[in-house]
Amino acid sequence: MHDHPDSNTGPGAHSAPASGIAPPIAPANAAPPLVATESAIAEIIRIAVPSVATTLSYTLMQFVDAYMVSLINPEDPIFLAAQGNGGISAWTPQAIMAGMLGVVNTYVAQHLGAGQPRKGPAYAWNGLWLCLALWLLMLPYALALPFMFRSFGHAPRLVELETSYAQILIAGAFIQMAGRCLSQFFYGLHRPNVVLVAAVAGNIVNLGLDYVLIFGHFGAPAMGISGAAIATVIGTAVELSIPACLFLGPAMHAKYGTRDGWRPSAEIMRKIIAIGWPGGMMFFNEMICWTYFLVKMTGSFGVEHNTAGWIALRYMHLSFMPSVGISNAMTSIVGRYLGMRRPDLAAHRAKIGLAIAMTYMALCAVVFVVFRRQLVGVFSTDEAIITIGSGVMIIAAVFQVFDALGITLIGVLRGAGDTVFPSIVTIIAVWICLIGGGLLLMKYAPEFESLGPWSAAAAYICIVGILLAIRFARGKWKTLRLAGVGEPVHV
Repeated sequence: MHDHPDSNTGPGAHSAPASGIAPPIAPANAAPPLVATESAIAEIIRIAVPSVATTLSYTLMQFVDAYMVSLINPEDPIFLAAQGNGGISAWTPQAIMAGMLGVVNTYVAQHLGAGQPRKGPAYAWNGLWLCLALWLLMLPYALALPFMFRSFGHAPRLVELETSYAQILIAGAFIQMAGRCLSQFFYGLHRPNVVLVAAVAGNIVNLGLDYVLIFGHFGAPAMGISGAAIATVIGTAVELSIPACLFLGPAMHAKYGTRDGWRPSAEIMRKIIAIGWPGGMMFFNEMICWTYFLVKMTGSFGVEHNTAGWIALRYMHLSFMPSVGISNAMTSIVGRYLGMRRPDLAAHRAKIGLAIAMTYMALCAVVFVVFRRQLVGVFSTDEAIITIGSGVMIIAAVFQVFDALGITLIGVLRGAGDTVFPSIVTIIAVWICLIGGGLLLMKYAPEFESLGPWSAAAAYICIVGILLAIRFARGKWKTLRLAGVGEPVHV
């Protein structure tokens, strides 16, 4: 997520053709000051609350999904482990696009701030074309999943369950990526309520189908964990349909020309990739490492440790996903103010967003420690799993505030187009701390079992948050502008 805090590195050091970022803004050439039309708090509430509600809605859906899967057989933890392993394996290749699509938000927001909102839809269309290309590349990967799981030493029954879950999710991966792409467009346009309504509708459908398909109600066959995956894909399709209908509808087309930019554009794809590839590679690399960490490293201590880790991670999602929502909001808010040439307002909003995210996750840390056994006990009555999971919850409490710092600042820097620095630092830190440190603790402190690797994970998250804070404080991000933003429109 981070790059070395050197003033001569990062996106601003590259030429526009290579990086998509124009030279730093010289103060003498800055546009005349513009004034905000609403208070800082009101603006952040208007943009961030729907974004936070969206991510929280999705997280609650995952939480309830996991709870329903745990009810398939409360005495057997294999179903939760299979859902976790299969889900992260299906999500990992999509992480490339998830990380890259954040710049759709950036470009749309900066063009909005520069008074050129009709330039935004072309970035959404070309993001969709990139999603389609990646989905086609994912299909052979889906066929290789059983070989991958067997290579991790998983038992045959676990391999069968996690493969089924992952392959169904991959079959619907284009739907999920397309939904994310259009969500970033509406975030950048400062229309987060569209994304919120879509997420709530999709989640309601998903949860209703979970009840029907997992357990076989209303005459449907009891499909177990495969039913959970099918419900997720159908719910995601509903979630995509709402922003897609609005995006293509007559009102949006009349105002923004949303149907005009559907043809693939090599130039716009180049811009998306030029600014988005660091975020895509950062996210993809993180997911590879987390997949190995959760599926192989902690899984090597047995299904109890694997299950306990996934249970704790469900609560971590409830803590950090609202910060992801704030991060998305910060991208659009910072992007808009930098498009307006008001870095002072961008920095002010960023600090308020940071304060909100860090306060929330600090409260989560307290809950994790005080109620750790009760929280783990929601998913399992196995005393071994409760004990292991409680230890993981304490470790998670240690890094909550640092996680809020890192997640929020990723969105702030992305709003400026500063994506190289976070990526380089994250890639280096995750391999050194999470993987390297975790393996060392497994070898030289085996008595800690899976809590050793989880301690390494805590060190990784803390270090990343601190380095991003240094990058933010140095302020170079305030001087960046994306190539083409604010330039005259040639008709």
